Amino acid sequence: MTLFELDAYFNSFLKKENFPSDISRNGIQIQNEAPDRKPISKVAFAVDACEATALEAASLGADVLFVHHGLFWGDCTVLTGSQYKRIAAFIKNDIALCAYHIPLDAHEKLGNNAGLADRIGLKKREPFGEWKNMTIGVKGVLRSPLSADELASLVMRPEKKAAVFPFGPQKIRTVGIISGGAGEDVRQASAEGLDAYITGAFEHEDYHFAKETGINVIAGGHYETETVGVNLVRAKLEKDLRMETVFIDIPTGL
Repeated sequence: MTLFELDAYFNSFLKKENFPSDISRNGIQIQNEAPDRKPISKVAFAVDACEATALEAASLGADVLFVHHGLFWGDCTVLTGSQYKRIAAFIKNDIALCAYHIPLDAHEKLGNNAGLADRIGLKKREPFGEWKNMTIGVKGVLRSPLSADELASLVMRPEKKAAVFPFGPQKIRTVGIISGGAGEDVRQASAEGLDAYITGAFEHEDYHFAKETGINVIAGGHYETETVGVNLVRAKLEKDLRMETVFIDIPTGL
C-alpha cells in the first residue's frame, strides 16, 4: 500500500469533503519521497504533529504519522523557527504526515466524542454542538445516574484524572460531549438543559457561567480527550489491513 492509497483508505470513512468549514488541511500534509510507489509497512499515530512525534515515529521505523492536530491550518505558513524544525524532522527522515481534525472529532463511531461516549456508556445518542455550521459532538443519556466524580472516572484512562466542576444535579443523567478546546460550548450544553458537559479544556471565563446556570463540567484535558479518536482509527487500520501500528503518547498535561 502506498501513501496515496493509505490516505484514500482513511478518507473513505473520515470523509474530509463533508467538513468544508474546517480550516485544517485534512489529508496528506507532508508526502514521502515516492507517495505513489513507496510501500507503507508501519504507521504511527499521535495527537499532535510536532518535532518530537516526527522523530519518535522515525526511531520506531514508521513510514507515516497520522495525527489529529496537523501542521497546516488555513493559509500557508512560512518555514522558519519552530515550524522549520517540525517540517525538517519529517522530510529528513522521509516520514509522511496525514492529519484529520474535525472529521476525527465528529465521526459517529471512530471520533473523539463517540469514543468518549462509549467509555461512559451513553445511550440514545444524538448530534450535539455546532461549530462553524458543523455538528461535531454528541449528547445522550447514561445507563444509570452517576455523580460527577463517578462520571469523570469513566472518561479518563486509569492513570489520568479530570478536573471536576460539580455545579449541577448530584445525579447526572444527560450528558453532552465535545473534546479538546471546547470549554465555551458549555453554553450549548446548558441551553439544551443537560446535566453535565464533558470537554477537554475548561477556561476561566467559562467557570462562572457554568456555576450560575447549574451544569456539571468535566474537563479531561485537551490532549487526553483527543487520544481517543487516533487510537480508534489505529485499531481499525490494524483490523482491516493487518498493518503494523504504534501510538506515540506525548502528553502536554493540558
